[in-house]
Amino acid sequence: MNFSISTHGSAIVVHSHVAKLDSTNAPDLKSLFVLHNKNGVNQIVFEMAETLYCDSSGLSAILVANRLCKDTNGSFVLCGLQSAVRKMVEIAQLDRVLSIENTVDEALSHMNP
Repeated sequence: MNFSISTHGSAIVVHSHVAKLDSTNAPDLKSLFVLHNKNGVNQIVFEMAETLYCDSSGLSAILVANRLCKDTNGSFVLCGLQSAVRKMVEIAQLDRVLSIENTVDEALSHMNP
C-alpha cells in the first residue's frame, strides 16, 4: 500500500509509504485526495516522513489537494518533509503557498475547527 489514511476528528492524515513520490504513484495520490474531498473532507494533512524524493508530478498532486481544501474553506498541511523534499518545495517556491509543519500533531493544530 502506497498511502494510508487515519482519521482525526473531521480531519484525515494521509501517510505516504513511498520512497519516491513521482509519476508512478502521484496519480493514485491525486485520486485519493479528490475522492475524499468529494466525500466532504476538506481538512487534510499529508505526512511525508517516508518520502525521500518528490518530482513535479508529486508536487502537482500536493497542489491539487491544497486547492481542493482551500476551495471548500478547509485546510491542507504538509508535514514530515525530508531535506531533499523540502528543498524541492522551496526551489519551486511552494513553501510560500503551502502550510508546512514538522509533525502530524503540529499540522493538526492548524486545522479549522
